[in-house]
Amino acid sequence: MRFKKTTLILFITLLFPEIYDGYTIYAPGGGFGGNSSTTYLKDADWTTVKTWSHDCGAASMPYLVLTDEPGIENSLLYYPCRSSNTVMDSGGVGGQVKIYNWDGDELWSMVIAGTVAGANTNNELQHHHDIEPLPNGNFLLIAWERLYSTEWQFLGVNGVDNNLNQMWSTAILEVEPNFSTGGYEIVWEWYIKDHLIQDYSSNYNNYGVISEHPELMDANCGNIGNGGADQNGDWMHINAIDYNEELDQIIISSRFQDEVYIIDHSTTTEEAATHSGGNSGKGGDFLYRWGKPQNYDRGTTSDHFLGDQHSINWIPQNSPGEGNLICYVNQYESGNSPSAVLEFTPPVLDDGTYYIEDGEPYGPSNYEWIVEATSQFNFSTSMQGGAFRLPNGNTLITDCDDATIYQINPNGEIEFNYTQSGNNLMIARAQSYSPEYFDFMQGSPGDVNGDEIINVLDIVQTVNMVLGLQEANSLADLNNDNIVNILDVVQLINLVLNP
Repeated sequence: MRFKKTTLILFITLLFPEIYDGYTIYAPGGGFGGNSSTTYLKDADWTTVKTWSHDCGAASMPYLVLTDEPGIENSLLYYPCRSSNTVMDSGGVGGQVKIYNWDGDELWSMVIAGTVAGANTNNELQHHHDIEPLPNGNFLLIAWERLYSTEWQFLGVNGVDNNLNQMWSTAILEVEPNFSTGGYEIVWEWYIKDHLIQDYSSNYNNYGVISEHPELMDANCGNIGNGGADQNGDWMHINAIDYNEELDQIIISSRFQDEVYIIDHSTTTEEAATHSGGNSGKGGDFLYRWGKPQNYDRGTTSDHFLGDQHSINWIPQNSPGEGNLICYVNQYESGNSPSAVLEFTPPVLDDGTYYIEDGEPYGPSNYEWIVEATSQFNFSTSMQGGAFRLPNGNTLITDCDDATIYQINPNGEIEFNYTQSGNNLMIARAQSYSPEYFDFMQGSPGDVNGDEIINVLDIVQTVNMVLGLQEANSLADLNNDNIVNILDVVQLINLVLNP
């Protein structure tokens, strides 16, 4: 006997509520430049569970990070925010990262503006936009690196578009905070200047045919900076970063280039500056890119799917679409829709590299799922914005400049929305956590698949064990009678419904 697909879908639908029962965290601000801000943690009823007060405005989104102790009250808040002493200033500028405990005490802070101790650069760095906490307690951060004319000219750049005569390149740093001393160590670094190609001048080592090297960035792609009243040398405007622990890979999003890029985190810092090493054998070169293949002289306008996008992230395990990528597209040029949320499936191979045909752009040639803004559901925003898939199949969308958070179902219908009250408020992004995330239930009875969460996926696997479709294990034997049968299924359903 086998479950029919429709039966399984009905079974899952009955177990999951229409609105996802999780914790949502966000930090509203007014243009991200204020002198203070508050982080809010809300429950499924949108009641405030916890707030943290800050003396600096949010740069993007705060994160709750697990510690060695279970329970949400033992998690830490990682908060990227704006420094008052920035050396490079453009949209999304930050400059600081602060870490707080549940009681709101500031445990650690770092200023990332100007000279950063331990970084392998002689240039000034400036954190902006996002950070990404890692499972080991470290975090990744995005930074501009200031390059002066003698440096960017040596890279084969044929000119900049600003009166500063500067190019603000991109760096990614992994920071290990030391809570005992208040200091830190830079334990890993990546610089895009090490992975450029250009066809402007054969006088430089990175000269080549751009279409033959999709693993490298064209040094003359797009504009470099703003020559108007708001002078800056921002080239790529990286606005989001995410980490995939299983692949040990990083993805970043470039607003100005309409592309996302995946790089190998398993390299050493030395390997990350080259074209070999790491699990991929490709060093710090791009493993994958998507959104606008014209940037590497492949594809056509029909392959140009992204526009000013933000919030790129892998859909986590045990959520519908797991392993796919999802992002908020601020300028989606389909019909009359200025914004959209788009999910796509990257062509990842078993060894963690990505398939690409000779002379062709990286796939996919179309998206997996999309919801577009409409006059009835207008979640468009000109800045920031977020999209995250939830375990029950809903998607959490943040409309930044309207300070509104939506939860929509797979059909694009609104299940819930909330607008933060106040004047001229913005919410860069919001994200949700499951209650089980903080409880460390890996290896616990009922956690059949060992993913640290007891949910419907464990029920499905237990049913398969009862039907003889899967080998039984002890975690499914909830009543300890040495048999996995329907009694264990009933007990597991009760555990999911009444945790």
